[in-house]
Amino acid sequence: MLSKLKLLAKDSAIYGASTVLSRGLNYILVPLYANLLTPEANGIQTVIYANIAFANVLFTYGMETAYMKFAADAKNDGGLVARYFSTAFLSLLLSSLLFSSAIALGAPSVATLIGLDESAAMFIRYSAIILLLDTLAVIPLADLRLQRKAVQFAIVRVGGVLAIVVSTMAFLLVLNMDLEGAFLGNIVGSALSFLLLLPSWRTLKILFAQNLWKELLSLGLPYVPTGITGLLIRLIDRNILIRVPDEKVHALYPMPLTSAEMVGIYGRVVAFGLLAQLLVQVFRFAWQPFFLQHASDTDAKKLFSKILTISSVGILVISFAAALFVPLLIQVHFFHKFYLLPPAFWIGLPILPVIFFSFMFEVISTNLSAGILIEKKTGYLPIVSAVGAGLTVALCIPLSWEYGMMGAAIATTAGTIAMAAAMYHFSQKVYPNTYEWGKIGGLFTIAVGLYAIPAYFEAGIWLRLLAFGGFLVAFVFLFKNEFSQIHARLKRR
Repeated sequence: MLSKLKLLAKDSAIYGASTVLSRGLNYILVPLYANLLTPEANGIQTVIYANIAFANVLFTYGMETAYMKFAADAKNDGGLVARYFSTAFLSLLLSSLLFSSAIALGAPSVATLIGLDESAAMFIRYSAIILLLDTLAVIPLADLRLQRKAVQFAIVRVGGVLAIVVSTMAFLLVLNMDLEGAFLGNIVGSALSFLLLLPSWRTLKILFAQNLWKELLSLGLPYVPTGITGLLIRLIDRNILIRVPDEKVHALYPMPLTSAEMVGIYGRVVAFGLLAQLLVQVFRFAWQPFFLQHASDTDAKKLFSKILTISSVGILVISFAAALFVPLLIQVHFFHKFYLLPPAFWIGLPILPVIFFSFMFEVISTNLSAGILIEKKTGYLPIVSAVGAGLTVALCIPLSWEYGMMGAAIATTAGTIAMAAAMYHFSQKVYPNTYEWGKIGGLFTIAVGLYAIPAYFEAGIWLRLLAFGGFLVAFVFLFKNEFSQIHARLKRR
């Protein structure tokens, strides 16, 4: 048993590292887009990519999960696994060709539907190609995971993103292309991922088994609503902001902005906030194999409680530091040639602390999911997602129209908090435990209060350093017993 868990942990580390590396490489493009494209072009890309994420759920309709489940059950029957592979792949091939063709043919209408002008139709057609290529890679990638070929999986994922980064830089910097270059770069990366998966096609046979297809659909389709609600919390804000009338946007900001420009600024600023999500992702990959390994320990609940404290306080310390200093870093004029985000985007910087602080609640949700998964009560998870998504949508519409970018950020954070609260409620029902909410909540309150001081005075580096120093003093005071224990252990050594 232990050896199997170690294998799981090893595979999780590789999958986690490849995912984190892929996302990290993608962030290289954020300053590039901000400096080379107009805020309006950034807004068009932000809205389209948010909707590509939603479309991916519809294009794959749970087939990845369904294939892995049925193929794993049939692992001792190679012929049956091959039939599941072929049926699932051909299903996605035919449906994605149909969906992509419909999007390409109706591109002007699709652009209008998502809040853009018909002039964005060309980029919608590029998106249809991206969706097609990414969908065709789903089953071969799932097959690599099923066969525990974690290294090959990582090569495909990272190789595809590297191709996106390199080709996009070539299109924008060398060929001086505009927004079109960003979409073409993505197509190159998706195409390379598809080509790298060609060896997996040896399992493919031109065989479509209707009975197996019905089994796959019966398991996969219920995952679609859950996937959509999970994305709503982090992505619905773009789709709402783009619909704020331009005259309302003009009244909200001192500089004249259109809704597309506002979304472009918002998307790029949020991308810097999402750097903290890489840390959450690292923790998530390490956490699941860890709690599964220690679920039967006699002190499991005490251990899980302590880990929730450590992880949530750890991300809070990092988020507080980032909220204080990342805005200053963004405004540095490197070599007197470029900014991470040019001045036109700085009007969106006040939303950064709201975005950063939201990740503490995401870490709390990740921790609390352990009890639900240990007790195999996963039916609660869609409800948790629906609670978070419902509150996000309900707040984002009025707050975005009233407060613009800040309203959207607040609504997103509120949805994350609601999700954590719902996760706590259901986790306590099936796996009751005690947590150090007093310490966590106290330090969070101190962080928000201390951040407000330099923010109010629009202070530079020194007052921000003082605020961070005060936060560290409060941190040590609240956790003085833990620091005393660590000190005592070090002395014994």
